[in-house]
Amino acid sequence: MPWDIETPAVVVDTTRLERNLDRMQALAASTGAALRPHAKTHKCLEVGRRQLAHGATGLTVATLAEAEAFVADGCPSVFIAYPLWAAAGTRPARLAALRERAELRVGVDSAAGAGALAAAAPGVRVLIEVDSGQHRSGVPVAQVTALAAECRALGLDVIGAFTHPGHAYGKPDLAGVAAAAADERAALTAAGAALEGLTHDAPVLSGGSTPTAEGGVAAPLTEVRPGTYVFGDRQQLVLSGLTEHDIALVVAARVVSAPRPGEAVLDCGSKALSSDRPGWLKGHGLILEAPEATIVMLSEEHAVVHGLTTPLRVGDLVRVVPNHVCPVANLASELLTADGEELTGRWQVRARH
Repeated sequence: MPWDIETPAVVVDTTRLERNLDRMQALAASTGAALRPHAKTHKCLEVGRRQLAHGATGLTVATLAEAEAFVADGCPSVFIAYPLWAAAGTRPARLAALRERAELRVGVDSAAGAGALAAAAPGVRVLIEVDSGQHRSGVPVAQVTALAAECRALGLDVIGAFTHPGHAYGKPDLAGVAAAAADERAALTAAGAALEGLTHDAPVLSGGSTPTAEGGVAAPLTEVRPGTYVFGDRQQLVLSGLTEHDIALVVAARVVSAPRPGEAVLDCGSKALSSDRPGWLKGHGLILEAPEATIVMLSEEHAVVHGLTTPLRVGDLVRVVPNHVCPVANLASELLTADGEELTGRWQVRARH
């Protein structure tokens, strides 16, 4: 790996990236579902363009700023899959500007949120968020009809329902992923029935996480919104059946200290890898050059490694697969691109705020 780069650096293998885009597009197409990938994973215009070029119908975002960045780059349709409070500050004017440039969809899960959205963006298209088991945001299925009716009374255009089966990440096994996918399908089936007569067309039933989508997209989903699949990460090696050869993003780091046998310190602390770690995953990343080792501790600029049997010397370059890739991209100002061992360019991470 003859990369002469300053570290820490986030490096994307574009060949693997393209392969990942192909795979997920084919999974969605196999059941006739639209693919609307979540761009919060990469926040990068170049990646968003490639997703659209592969056949995505639009992009999912988590913030108004993300929506603005991708629409300004030509994305024709964005879904803010978040219970956005639309009344704050400049948001009404920004939402109005977005609607002039692209199709805009927004998630709602409360009458208060719907009222603020209706005042800020009259007639905007909305999807009701349903809680399918993660117990984060979203309403129980029993409340879908009432909330949809209230949205319609406020003048909002209800087009469907969505959910996020985030509890697929709760356990390190495929059985848990399959159970979360079943919960997702059941919730959206019930939501579709609850919306009968309240949408002009057949309702959009939107779901998806990377683990549940990699396991197979199935009815009643008409749309799927995975994000992490573009790069892969250490969680997906367990939950999605990905292999090391599917991982398209690594954090390149150097050994800066080797204080004792079997130990080392890398220059990729929490400001590069993030501190995100599920309780079932040991350590703060997978070192590809020393998979037996564990990153036992992170501080801001240090990653402390124990359990080395692979000899690593001060100055050596290693590649770390992060536990969760989304915050890693958010922490980076740019992504270095590579084709195998050859560095090919730089992509800016423009939708970070």
